[in-house]
Amino acid sequence: MPKKRVFVSFDFDNDKILKEFIIGQARLPDSPFEVIDTSLKEAAPMKTWEDKARAAIRRSDTVLVMVGSKTYRAPGVLKEVQMAREEDIPVVQMIGYREGTYTPVPNAGRLYAWNWDNLKKLFG
Repeated sequence: MPKKRVFVSFDFDNDKILKEFIIGQARLPDSPFEVIDTSLKEAAPMKTWEDKARAAIRRSDTVLVMVGSKTYRAPGVLKEVQMAREEDIPVVQMIGYREGTYTPVPNAGRLYAWNWDNLKKLFG
């Protein structure tokens, strides 16, 4: 069975480590998903950034929002979720850390605990 193609959205300013962790899990031999792209953050005009993000989201089967304590108000994440909804790409979100209180990202679907069972259920 082919692996699900996942676009990872995360709060670049606060949670870059979550991106590295989920990419690491995608590389495991029994992983049901592959990361095709991650949230973009670069010195580019807003229109260029939006075009690149939308193209990457279109190539994905699912957008995975990695949730930290401030993700619910990260402008890039909110825009990527909006793009996914406009493109009819499913969105799921996972709590990125074991400790803390987390607010779900608006319009990003159910908030899941980050564990191997949930990853397999969502992408298997």
